[in-house]
Amino acid sequence: MLPSGQLVPDVSPSQWLREAVVVGSFALVGGEWFGRHRHEAHQLAWAREGVLAVRAEGSTWVLPSAMALWLPARTVHATGATSSAALLRSLYFNPAQCPISWSSPTVVAVSALLRELICTLADGSLSAGARKRAEAVVFDQLRPVSVATVLAPMPTDPRAREVALALRTEPANERTLADWGQVVGASARTLARAFVADTGLPFGQWRTRVRLQAAMPLLAAGAPVSTTARRVGYASTSAFVAAFRRTVGVPPRTYFSPSGTAPPR
Repeated sequence: MLPSGQLVPDVSPSQWLREAVVVGSFALVGGEWFGRHRHEAHQLAWAREGVLAVRAEGSTWVLPSAMALWLPARTVHATGATSSAALLRSLYFNPAQCPISWSSPTVVAVSALLRELICTLADGSLSAGARKRAEAVVFDQLRPVSVATVLAPMPTDPRAREVALALRTEPANERTLADWGQVVGASARTLARAFVADTGLPFGQWRTRVRLQAAMPLLAAGAPVSTTARRVGYASTSAFVAAFRRTVGVPPRTYFSPSGTAPPR
């Protein structure tokens, strides 16, 4: 982990007067994380290369280069790379000059134009006029997409938790609750009640979310949808795509599109 002072560009008050948007670049090796921190500026967390993961407010977002995450100023968060290296290229917005007022983390589609604008703003030789024009277009390009995080809380009941840990390790496991009951020493009904009481989800929905969580890094790394579906326990690609769309809000090919073509909300 880098020292906290390296997590944010060193922006002086005079620079904020000249620039509404500052770009910071950070290289991450696979599995490396910046620990929990916050910024006084708004942030758009984006990986130009690789796949970014962001944890904030009890949720985790897995973000290919087609997606970025808006983090309001002072939002406590952690940022990291998934299984491969990533180049984090974040935008930091002066709250006093920012027309965006989203109050919670918001996923944004990164279009080809927004990608180029971010790279343009990283050029320190831009004239003041060119920078102002580019910043204005950036604000216009920040369009939220309606996607949901995939949450699968862990149960606290020790027997249900044993089942949950096993499924996180092997999401394709097809055992029923009755089968699991024989393993952990509880009836299927007892386990079913524990999952609902502890996670707010029936066991079947909870297992679906664990499978989708396992699928995210595979898809982000470029694995075919059909291969990913089989690896996380789906007998058919269509069933996996339907579950992904129902839970996340868009199909996997849209979410992981390199051109950032996810539809606006």
